[in-house]
Amino acid sequence: QVQLVESGGGSVQPGGSLRLSCAPSGFTLEYYAIGWFRQAPGKEREGVSCISSSGDSTVYADSVKGRFTISKDNAKNTVYLQMNSLKPEDTAVYYCAEGGFSHCSDSFVEDEYEYWGQGTQVTVSS
Repeated sequence: QVQLVESGGGSVQPGGSLRLSCAPSGFTLEYYAIGWFRQAPGKEREGVSCISSSGDSTVYADSVKGRFTISKDNAKNTVYLQMNSLKPEDTAVYYCAEGGFSHCSDSFVEDEYEYWGQGTQVTVSS
């Protein structure tokens, strides 16, 4: 059974950092791309970042470019989202997702992702 488990969320002040982790079970990360999405209160879910199966290719939403970094450790079967210079508008529930493909598209299409984690809350506030 495929499952994705996010961790690492929390509350930070503006300018702070957090590192989210996505640990799947039921499949091996080295064969699949992983995407990160987020949903803020009252807003639709949006794509944040994606990393290819090899880890050589990454995609970022314009709103997080230069501040967030996605990476993966195949030995630990874990994908990370390092979030720096956090802003209040980054406050959201963050989800990782997998869709059975190895490369990321430039656009984040939720329907392409089949398996989703339960989400982890990130709150940026002073």
